[in-house]
Amino acid sequence: MNITLPDGSKQKLPKGSTGLELAQKIGPGLAKSAVAINIDGIQKDLNDRIEHDCSVSIITIDSDEGLEIMRHTLAAQVLAAAIKNLFPNSKLAIGPTIDNGFYYDVLSNKTISSEDLSAIEVEMQRLIASKSLINKSMHSKKEAVNFFEKKKEDYKIKIINESEQDKDFQIYTNNDTQFIDLCVGPHLPNLGFVGPFKLTKVAGAYWKGDSSNEMLTRIYGTAWRTKKELEDYLTQIEEAEKRDHRKIGKDLDLFSIQEDAGGGLVFWHPKGAKVRSIIESYWKKEHEDANYELLYTPHIALNTLWETSGHTDFYEESMYKPIEDENQLYRLKPMNCPFHVLIYKNTIRSYRELPIRWAELGTVYRHEMTGALHGLMRVRGFTQDDSHIFCSEDQIEDEIKQILDLAIKMLNAFNFEEFEIHLATRPEKYVGSEEIWDKATDALVSALESKSLDYKTDLGGGAFYGPKIDIKIKDAIGRLWQCSTVQLDFNLPDRFDMNYIGNDGKKYHPIMIHRALLGSIERFFGILVEHYAGKFPLWLAPTQICVMSINQKQDDYAQGVKEEMKKNGFRAEIDLRNEKIGSKIRDHTLKRVPYFIILGNKEVELDQISVRTQKGDDLGAMSVDQFIKKLTKETTSKK
Repeated sequence: MNITLPDGSKQKLPKGSTGLELAQKIGPGLAKSAVAINIDGIQKDLNDRIEHDCSVSIITIDSDEGLEIMRHTLAAQVLAAAIKNLFPNSKLAIGPTIDNGFYYDVLSNKTISSEDLSAIEVEMQRLIASKSLINKSMHSKKEAVNFFEKKKEDYKIKIINESEQDKDFQIYTNNDTQFIDLCVGPHLPNLGFVGPFKLTKVAGAYWKGDSSNEMLTRIYGTAWRTKKELEDYLTQIEEAEKRDHRKIGKDLDLFSIQEDAGGGLVFWHPKGAKVRSIIESYWKKEHEDANYELLYTPHIALNTLWETSGHTDFYEESMYKPIEDENQLYRLKPMNCPFHVLIYKNTIRSYRELPIRWAELGTVYRHEMTGALHGLMRVRGFTQDDSHIFCSEDQIEDEIKQILDLAIKMLNAFNFEEFEIHLATRPEKYVGSEEIWDKATDALVSALESKSLDYKTDLGGGAFYGPKIDIKIKDAIGRLWQCSTVQLDFNLPDRFDMNYIGNDGKKYHPIMIHRALLGSIERFFGILVEHYAGKFPLWLAPTQICVMSINQKQDDYAQGVKEEMKKNGFRAEIDLRNEKIGSKIRDHTLKRVPYFIILGNKEVELDQISVRTQKGDDLGAMSVDQFIKKLTKETTSKK
């Protein structure tokens, strides 16, 4: 049996050899750190047998994949076992990994609260200390159901019964404790590989995320390779809690979610609306400067449009139910794409028109489960900063370069300087020819490399309709957020029979590029609030300056200063309350106003102003004109 390794070298092994045996043959050091294998791109347990010629890579504990498997094992074999030991009557549901950690859902007849986390951690440490082996057995559907019926694990039975497979249900067993769980795996070969971890919180979660189902208890945890990584992450979490956009949004009166109107629907208050308006104005200007044309499209369309686009086939669960009107069915739009397609098809197009660049701040609606809603980060109605470019094959690379330039320029303006870029390539199932996929992917690669942008390749991670580039931004405390995406589409032009007339007089399908730079205005706004901790830079701040008088003698002068600020385009407020100046400064510091103008008798006498910053820096006395020049320079630079 021939095994091809990632570097192209080959190993010969007897049929039925395990991943561990392969690692041992390559080298003892590799075998010591091996925790799982990839067989033709599919993760398998280390002791799974290799039955045919294939490509294999060894997953080590120090790799990202190894860390993910460690977290999975912690959830499914350690946390679940600890819960059953401490709460014997609880019923196990699911325990997947998530970004930076894991969770397990259980139904317990006894309340599990945050006060119980330390006891659960102690029990987990006891289990880990055994360094127990973890074994796997395969079962038919009937065997698996019977097995969990005996254990009265109702959720496992539901999972098995709802599965389309009839065999190969994986049951993992802890050798020392005989704890058993159903899981897709893979798991660590033994608990000796488990690194530092911490349980972080307890929350409620509906079974399958559906509010019509019973509420389960969800226990979250995080795990890392080293103690330092764990400590750094916990520090980040602590800082993230301070920066929570929901709390800051309430403190600064930026937005609200009104339950009387329904969950996941955002109400923008005056100050939040002002920041949003500034973001949108900047977005529009940059797009117009980059030769995009702006569109506006409806919020609903006939159901037949979504059938043609394929949304009812692939995304119906995320769409709202049809609305009947005059014997016709309409849907709220979950995406803007088909609307731009219809505008394209409104007239005959020539190759001379290409590329066509259209952009829209289009509000869309998606049916998100109540349990998945989260402030501005996950909502039901949001405004997508959408753009669609229609071009020929030979224009793809140039268009991608321009998109990357625009994306980085705009993200830089919001003080995002560090990025992680991913290139997702052709999946197993796809539309279009291999030739056009290869050409398109090569164009994306060429564009990235011409810009000297480092990127990671997600092999097979593209959508069925085209390859894509995703840009993740790193915020002030080191978290990554997916924002910008560039997606090539070979599907919609075919579905809608989109054409342009080439220079040879023949009809050709255009290449359609889906592109979002900020993602959605709501989510991006939430990211900005947390990135800046509510302390928006001057150009974004809803109130840029607060003018304060020390006593009533300066009120008239203060009014004049405020009006001069507003006349020069700055967002100024005035505080003439009969309060001590220290109290006024403290109040507006809490409101995150960037600059304070403080006026006493001396300032009035000399026709000057005294300026302080939100950080507490005293900039001293200056004229109004001098301050306006300083503000103008700062807002122009967006720093």
